[in-house]
Amino acid sequence: MIERRQEIDALHGLLKRHPVVGIIGARQVGKTTLARFFVKEARQKSSYFDLESPEDIARLADPMLVLKDLTGLVVIDEVQRLPDLFQVLRVLVDRPRSPLRFLVLGSASPNLLRQSSETLAGRIVYHQLNGFAFDEIGAEKQKRLWLRGGFPRAYLARTNSQSHEWLRGFIRTFLERDLPQLGITIRSTTLQRFWTMLAHYHGQIWNSSEFGRSFGVADTTVRNYLDLLTSALVIRQLQPWHENISKRQVKAPKIYITASGVLHTLLNLRSMADLEGHPKVGASWEGFLLQQVIRRLQAFPEECYFWATHGGAELDLFVLRGRRRYGFEFKRTTSPRVTPSMRSALSDLKLNRLDVIHAGENTFPLSEKIRAVSWQRLLVDVQPLK
Repeated sequence: MIERRQEIDALHGLLKRHPVVGIIGARQVGKTTLARFFVKEARQKSSYFDLESPEDIARLADPMLVLKDLTGLVVIDEVQRLPDLFQVLRVLVDRPRSPLRFLVLGSASPNLLRQSSETLAGRIVYHQLNGFAFDEIGAEKQKRLWLRGGFPRAYLARTNSQSHEWLRGFIRTFLERDLPQLGITIRSTTLQRFWTMLAHYHGQIWNSSEFGRSFGVADTTVRNYLDLLTSALVIRQLQPWHENISKRQVKAPKIYITASGVLHTLLNLRSMADLEGHPKVGASWEGFLLQQVIRRLQAFPEECYFWATHGGAELDLFVLRGRRRYGFEFKRTTSPRVTPSMRSALSDLKLNRLDVIHAGENTFPLSEKIRAVSWQRLLVDVQPLK
């Protein structure tokens, strides 16, 4: 088992400060395993309810009766199956000197997030769980993580073929079973075709009109599909940053398939040789490293943007923390160099630093405030934000 120390430590801290902590993430990303490991390590009195178990659903037929006399930590898995539970949790945690803390697990959906935020406002905080990352698997296995993605069963499969087989099954089950359970009623064949088309747009700026014409539906329809998959945490929409300058700037988001293994399966890339020979290899590498950098920085989604002008200047990742501004470019090359676009971003965005993440082995300065950072040294040369 791969120990997810950063995630465990984050949960310890959140449960000390909040009565209810929610772990959200795509299906099969490891939420249940993380929760069970956390309970084992915490060594405190705990109760566990899995709402995919008929027995536990029956136990919670009258949730107030069952939960009110418990103490310690209560874990409720697949909480989206009983959204009315949030009203009960509010009553329980609002009791004077409440002896309870709740850890709730669920796949995100618009209804789940809306109901929980309305009912438990000021009482719940969410922790998003993604797949495995560099700090969890070791530097020598980075290519394997890139090809297979961070879903535990895909990454830990014995062979690339078995990993690809599991990912194909995951995509099918996600579309045919998981999305309907989240209240999404669009036909699975329609969403699979849409998701596959998104894979070919991975790393590009969203254009509703162009995508709608390609897909054969209205702009509003494809935008709705995009938002649904984003809510289900399988798509990342990286929002554009607007600076007060005279240049015309891009206002549409960039689109990424969240898990690199899912991207490669949608593109039918089964091996590293397939990936390296595909036109989307650069975009795949960019999306994969972008997610690793965001995790390493411990940056929140609302701190992360991209920046582009209609004149051609752009920055793959712009991170804003307080008054500090950081830029990142992702170049799949062993000999990165400073470009006019980088100088424009450095000047227009008033960056404190710009890092060029590259495929070589060494980290070295390129010019003042710009350095080349090896993807193999990401954990050493890029530090979490303060």
